[in-house]
Amino acid sequence: MSQSSAKRAEFLNWLQQLAQATPPATSWVSSLRDRAAVQLHEHTFPTSRDEEWRFNNLSLLLALDLVSASGETAVRLDDLEAFFLPETASRRLVFVNGKYSENLSALGDVPPGLTVASLASLDATWTARLQPYLAQQPGAKELFTALNTSGLSDAAVVFVPRNLVVAEPIRLLFVSTAGGAPTFSQPRVLVVAEANSSITLLEDYLAIAPAAYFVNPVTEIWVGENASVNHTRLQRDSQTAVHIGKTAVSVERSARYTGNALSLGAALSRHHLEVYPTGEQAEVTLNGLTMVTGDQEGDLHSAIALSQPHCITRQLQKCIIGDRAHAVFNGKVFVPQAAQLTDAGQLNRNLLLSPKARIDTKPQLEIVADNVKCTHGATVSQLEADEVFYLQSRGIDAASA
Repeated sequence: MSQSSAKRAEFLNWLQQLAQATPPATSWVSSLRDRAAVQLHEHTFPTSRDEEWRFNNLSLLLALDLVSASGETAVRLDDLEAFFLPETASRRLVFVNGKYSENLSALGDVPPGLTVASLASLDATWTARLQPYLAQQPGAKELFTALNTSGLSDAAVVFVPRNLVVAEPIRLLFVSTAGGAPTFSQPRVLVVAEANSSITLLEDYLAIAPAAYFVNPVTEIWVGENASVNHTRLQRDSQTAVHIGKTAVSVERSARYTGNALSLGAALSRHHLEVYPTGEQAEVTLNGLTMVTGDQEGDLHSAIALSQPHCITRQLQKCIIGDRAHAVFNGKVFVPQAAQLTDAGQLNRNLLLSPKARIDTKPQLEIVADNVKCTHGATVSQLEADEVFYLQSRGIDAASA
């Protein structure tokens, strides 16, 4: 084993030790952790020689001398006032360094029937209701997903029962704090929208002060038959942080999932977005915006794996890259033989704001079915002189334009 390979193996082993330092909230979660720990041992830490990771500079992560994150480290309500939204003032669940904060959360206006809570606060009657969902999405064996599950201790749980329509949005806020050494935390989110229900969610990752840390969140969303989930994910971590996140969504028959993902922060950010339409006539809409400047690196890896006919999917990913920043889009749409009459569209638009800005884009369609309507494409451009002039004519100076 080479010195670099040994370092990566040692780092992965240390991550697992940090992950498992926190005990599970409930006994049935222990079996999930044990299974994930076994799966984790099947992996090696990725390198640029791995096709799925060849555009990422993981040396930024390997350079962090990580320690386990503590909970509410000197976070007061006043520290978060600037981040609160009036629309969700009494419907927010707050986690600090991956740990639930009852003092910072506010759930007074959660409508009757809707459950918004930390997993650890739910009693034993919830075990049977949540076991079919938690850590059960396809792709659970992926390295960083398994790492998260191997240390699963708590989670943000949103459970929308059958036929309940939630008109007002719910906010899930994940705050990272500065410490004496770079910290490691693993937030977890479980959203279950049963048949004929509807909900709007805002999932927000942020730092209240500049800090180096590694956050490895996993979000699982289950959209039941004829249900609707409108989900916005906002990543605005510290500019020196590393954020590697996963969102996995299962969409049943005639259900609708709309995902809006904005990636603005972190020195290195990578979001794995996987959507599984499992029923006929499922509709999926994915909108994304990655904005990176300086030496930031922002990556979206997405996969839409169809399995049933008459489904509609739309994906639009935009990237705005300035200075020496680097953005990546790797989007896949799988249309097997069973997914006849699929209507799928995928488009990646990229704007380079400096000569040293860089984009790697790879939109992909894999089609086996023979009666489908599928399109994909990508564009890369710079600001034209007339566009700069337009901005200046609106009062923006030449350098800013």
